[in-house]
Amino acid sequence: MRLQEWTIEEQDLLIQFMTTNSWPYHDSSQPGRELLEKSIEEGGYASDDVKTFWIENSENEKVGIVKVYDLQEDVPLFDLRIADDFRGYGYGSRALKKLTQYVFELPEHKIRIEGHTRHDNAAMRKAFERAGFVKEAHLRQAWFLPKENTYYDAVTYGMTREDYEAGTTTPVHWEDRERYVKSIPGFKEQLQSERLHIRAPELNDSMDVWGAVSHSMPTLRKWTGWAQKEITIESTEEYVRQSVSEFIGRKSLNFHLFLKETGEFIGCAGFHRIDWNIRKFEVEYWLDTKFEGEGYMTEAIKELVKFAFTDLSATRVEFLCDENHSKGRAVAKRTSFELEGILRKNAPSANGQDLRNTCVYAIVT
Repeated sequence: MRLQEWTIEEQDLLIQFMTTNSWPYHDSSQPGRELLEKSIEEGGYASDDVKTFWIENSENEKVGIVKVYDLQEDVPLFDLRIADDFRGYGYGSRALKKLTQYVFELPEHKIRIEGHTRHDNAAMRKAFERAGFVKEAHLRQAWFLPKENTYYDAVTYGMTREDYEAGTTTPVHWEDRERYVKSIPGFKEQLQSERLHIRAPELNDSMDVWGAVSHSMPTLRKWTGWAQKEITIESTEEYVRQSVSEFIGRKSLNFHLFLKETGEFIGCAGFHRIDWNIRKFEVEYWLDTKFEGEGYMTEAIKELVKFAFTDLSATRVEFLCDENHSKGRAVAKRTSFELEGILRKNAPSANGQDLRNTCVYAIVT
């Protein structure tokens, strides 16, 4: 992948790129031709203070653009956009690494580079972090979207020259969050078991998730509250987006499971209701019903439990399920969870019509 500088001769190509793709997290989600022409004419894409680059992949396809501006200042800013068809393939983080190299190799000896995005733009935030940027600010209701007449929170990420040259990432230690920052360890986002590839969720997983959920609904509805509603492509995309966002924020760690042999998506498993201070994690999972009976979920949970105690320094991993959920209880037993007790009539059943007994399983250090 490379950055190729944009030239004025490519004006029509740039306008086509900007008007045929969607930009849901930008001020103008669908910029018009006249506005773009005016911006180009005024030096908004190429001047002494601005440079624009095509992001090209190894097949010479133009997968995105990145514009760096305030080049006359010590701290340049940038705007990164990936085309609809190429999102979810890691181009954003790779482009940021290339752009960072470009900025810090300028003869003016730039101090730092920074970028801003909406707090709910999970894909962009993940790109920042994978490229070595550090979250440095969270501004409440600072991002106004005229079309919706709504304010969103905004976040700022930056990289200093010192971190770039040393190849390090130095987190900001907020005085009132120092304990929280120290309590969350760094860890890998991909695991391997004998038959499974287990990784963090990505936005382009939505169709796989929707397909698996759709034909597994009769079984899922028996045991899960979220399956009581109709599952649409749109609601699935929102679910995956939320999973990505919560994974980045370490609020929950929901992993997606794929068969090594075929690459097929088979389900989800991960940790929810996390208490980082005492290192307590609750396991939740669901499996595409066409893959039941092969021991895949048992294999995944064993790997995740090992990961929790080895990489996350867990003191306790829990699994809670309906007393009548025989398959869930079997997975708990096969993965060395100990039944600590049964809470009688402590929670609504999945359909909300009855009260269930809840089995509490756990593994502790």
